[in-house]
Amino acid sequence: MRYSCLVLDHDDTLVRSTPEIHYPSFVETVRLLRPEMPEPTLGEFITHNFDPGFLPMCRNVYQFTDAEMGIEQEIWKRYTQRVPDCYEGFERFLTRYRAQGGRVCVVSHSEKRTILRDYRAHFGFEPDMVFGWELPELQRKPHPYPLDAIMGTLGFEPKDLLMVDDLKLGFDMARSRNVDFAWAGWSDTAFVTRDYMLKNAAYQFGAPRELEAFLMED
Repeated sequence: MRYSCLVLDHDDTLVRSTPEIHYPSFVETVRLLRPEMPEPTLGEFITHNFDPGFLPMCRNVYQFTDAEMGIEQEIWKRYTQRVPDCYEGFERFLTRYRAQGGRVCVVSHSEKRTILRDYRAHFGFEPDMVFGWELPELQRKPHPYPLDAIMGTLGFEPKDLLMVDDLKLGFDMARSRNVDFAWAGWSDTAFVTRDYMLKNAAYQFGAPRELEAFLMED
């Protein structure tokens, strides 16, 4: 294997969280709280999340009050009870990777409990280490704490790790520790980061099977 440890993002890298959870929950919120406004398309929702970001979109575009943001959160939490689909190819890939001794860690802005649930549901195992949204801000990506903890705990060096993410936060974290980065170009969010990633990411892959072929020795 080219790398001993795979550091995976979760939302829209492993599972289709945005089209199956985040987007439809937000559409329901808009229908309830701003019925006079047009519902965003999936592309518009992804673009606004990328720039200016989710909270500025809620505050500035839809002008949700604090009370309305509480309603948005409750609707979102209901949707997160669902297990989103996994991108095709990961089940075979991760099974092979772990069978050859590879370690799988997750660094995500999803909650740890959700990540563990999704791994159990799709693969029947849990990652070696998980760093999720419940951590303090300075321990979440793009801060390098997760990579430092992975290397310190599992005994790896930067050259042993490959970070895979669909967005720039993962890229920035990897760069801060000289960890190689691969762009998840199969993601539903790919169109908003394609130009940047094609220019800056060390590796770019259009499907999980391409990542598998790159990492695994036949």
